[in-house]
Amino acid sequence: MNPYAKLTFSLSLMLGTTITISSSHWMSAWAGLEINTLAIIPLISKSHHPRAIEATIKYFLVQAAASTLLLFSSMINAWHTGQWDITQLNHPTSSLLLTTAIAMKLGLVPFHFWFPEV
Repeated sequence: MNPYAKLTFSLSLMLGTTITISSSHWMSAWAGLEINTLAIIPLISKSHHPRAIEATIKYFLVQAAASTLLLFSSMINAWHTGQWDITQLNHPTSSLLLTTAIAMKLGLVPFHFWFPEV
C-alpha cells in the first residue's frame, strides 16, 4: 500500500474518532462512525488474500447494519422528544436500539460472532 494512502487512511481514522467523541448531535456522531468505517476497510483488505477480503466484507456488513440501527434509534428519539441531542435519550425503544447498535459495532457478547473471524 502506498505510504501516502496509508497516512490518509490513518488520519481519517483519527478524524472520525475525534468527530464521534466530540459530537453533541446524532448526525455528526453517525458521520464520525462512518468515516471510521470507510477508513478502516482499506486497511483491513490491504493484503489481497481471500480471507482478508472475506473479513472486510463481514466487517462492512456488520458495521452498516449497526449504523442503520443507530440512525433508526436517533430518528425514533427525535420523533418522540423533538430533539436530535445525544444527551436527550429518553425513549426506551431508542435506548434499546442504540445499545444494540453499539454492541454490534463493538462486537460485544450477543453480537460477537463476527469479531473473531475479522
